[in-house]
Amino acid sequence: MTKQLENIKHDYIRYANCWEDADLLLDSLDIKPTDKILSIASAGDNSFSLLTKNPKLVLAVDINAVQLHLVELKKVAIVHFTYDDFLNFLGFTTCETRWQMFLSIESKLPTSARLYWNEQQELINAGIIHQGKFEKYFQFFHTKILPFIHSKKTIAELFETKSDKEQQIFFTKKWNNWRWNMLFKVFFSKYVLGKYGRDPEFLKEVQVPVSTFILNKAKKHLSHCACQNNYFLRYILTGKFDTQLPHYARKENFEKIKLNLDRLKTFHGLPQEAFVHYGKFNTFNLSNIFEYMSPTLFNEVSSNLIENSLENAHYAYWNLMVPRQMSTLLENVKNQINTAEVDTLDMGFFYNNFVLDVKK
Repeated sequence: MTKQLENIKHDYIRYANCWEDADLLLDSLDIKPTDKILSIASAGDNSFSLLTKNPKLVLAVDINAVQLHLVELKKVAIVHFTYDDFLNFLGFTTCETRWQMFLSIESKLPTSARLYWNEQQELINAGIIHQGKFEKYFQFFHTKILPFIHSKKTIAELFETKSDKEQQIFFTKKWNNWRWNMLFKVFFSKYVLGKYGRDPEFLKEVQVPVSTFILNKAKKHLSHCACQNNYFLRYILTGKFDTQLPHYARKENFEKIKLNLDRLKTFHGLPQEAFVHYGKFNTFNLSNIFEYMSPTLFNEVSSNLIENSLENAHYAYWNLMVPRQMSTLLENVKNQINTAEVDTLDMGFFYNNFVLDVKK
């Protein structure tokens, strides 16, 4: 896997939020107190959410050390701040004292994370959940592109409570105009998305027209009433979550996560390297790591995951534009869930499907 990633930079925040639906993830995994979970860290959000189910261990793994510094910062913020201060500090709500708040908790951070964040006053002051490359990509969309398509009034109307039929009528008559279609396809083209949103290396295996694929997913979701409460969509179109918060940031989950934070560990490296230190796991949150892998590499990584997992292990992951499914590749894996036909369940509407495979 290392060769596949050697051209990708890992010296900045790529994702300041996790962009996979934690509610869907938790509803699909029957997590027990004895479970050892390997979770792709990204921004840490879904790894925190897994703690609400009281597992034995959640190991947040990432090859990008800066992403792990972000996880450690959020972790310390959860431990030492009240819920309201936690929201203020990370950027969910308005706050003018974030750097002072950081100085009050910096000594609690691991040394490498403390050294990194001591040099990032501007990022912290601006609200860290808005400072990833992916988030800045969406910020450019809603501040520079979307105003040429729709007014703030129309955007607000999209999220108003309506029946499915009313939502379809609104989308068809008021939202789906020629400017939406044209500018959306330009902004979410393979080139623009690769250069300014993700990374060109992450799109090398994509064989479908990127902008058309994402536009069709957006059209389907925005014409369904499920979009009205979609916190991902609200952030993309308005630049903030408002009261529609990700799972880990909801008040009812905050104390549960705080109580279990000693069960969350971080690991800098690849999953196969983590197995050497932590042994076998029985639950996996794999984000969409298979998306950028060639078929050969996907085979190798899948086999390694099976080899280092316990009996009846569960593997949860998403496909975006590259179809990868472990159960179609390995005889000792069976598919339990594939949401391709019921994707309105997934707040990550841009994904093609969510997959849950199980080791036989």
